[in-house]
Amino acid sequence: MQRSRLLVPVMATPNGTLAHPVYFLLVGIPGLGPNIHFWLAFPLCFMYALATLGNLAIVFIIRVERHLHEPMYLFLAMLSTIDLVLSSTTMPKMASLFLTGIQKIEFNICLAQMFLIHALSAMESAVLLAMAFDRFVAICHPLHHASVLTGPAVAKIGLAALTRGFVFFFPLPFILKRLSFCRTHTVTHSFCLHQDIMKLSCIDTTVNVVYGLFIILSVMGVDSLFIGVSYVLILRAVLGLSSRGAALKALNTCVSHLCAVLVFYVPLIGLSVVHRLGGSTSLLHVVMANIYLLLPPVVNPLVYGAKTKEIRSRVLYMFLQQGR
Repeated sequence: MQRSRLLVPVMATPNGTLAHPVYFLLVGIPGLGPNIHFWLAFPLCFMYALATLGNLAIVFIIRVERHLHEPMYLFLAMLSTIDLVLSSTTMPKMASLFLTGIQKIEFNICLAQMFLIHALSAMESAVLLAMAFDRFVAICHPLHHASVLTGPAVAKIGLAALTRGFVFFFPLPFILKRLSFCRTHTVTHSFCLHQDIMKLSCIDTTVNVVYGLFIILSVMGVDSLFIGVSYVLILRAVLGLSSRGAALKALNTCVSHLCAVLVFYVPLIGLSVVHRLGGSTSLLHVVMANIYLLLPPVVNPLVYGAKTKEIRSRVLYMFLQQGR
């Protein structure tokens, strides 16, 4: 009786009537009780505050400092904006789940959150690729850097990243709505992901599996391949420099970006592997998903703030001004 009240008939099909749940139930972290979830909410809130303040500071500093209106910093501002929206899409709902224990998330809200998570991740991947291209041109073809990465070119790259993320992942909510959900309505994460919602369906999900694999390979797979090629070419150019000091200086400009790439792609690859090979969702799946979504918005501003002299000095100046 309880299950029937949770399902809403949507439309009649040749295979029967599609049924969508009124809401899904978010588990949080499997195996942890309400008390542990409650205490985990406080470090999560701290991480959200850190991510928000850090990324806002970077966007603000790049916005007001005219001499930072260069491709590397403009791409960094795009990355921080994406991280800001991504953290706001996941962390507040997680904190509410941990603090209050309210697990319900409405069906359409869950699909909207899923779309934003995947689309923003694709946009972040595209911006990381653009940053790798910027470093490649700056190190391998320094005389052409200013003519290749002009202001309009940077704006077009940003628009292309936004458009690609939207276009590739916009179909996901609709191909999920064509499924019927007659099994459990429990999502074993703290947020909604395509592969987890898909597994709750009681009809064939071949279209979802194929399309999901296609966009992962054609978006994140292609981006990571080109980022790897960019750094192979950068390394070859750096090793060809006669001055060791010049080589170290060139590599030092890539450290922050390399950290951002590793923080983004290593958990993503790990999450993809455990989802493909791990069968039913386990604690490892959940931990990898949390690291993948929560870590980059927190780590990126810390790394770039520490490694970028212009941003670091501006932040210190802002704190000194407030202290007076």
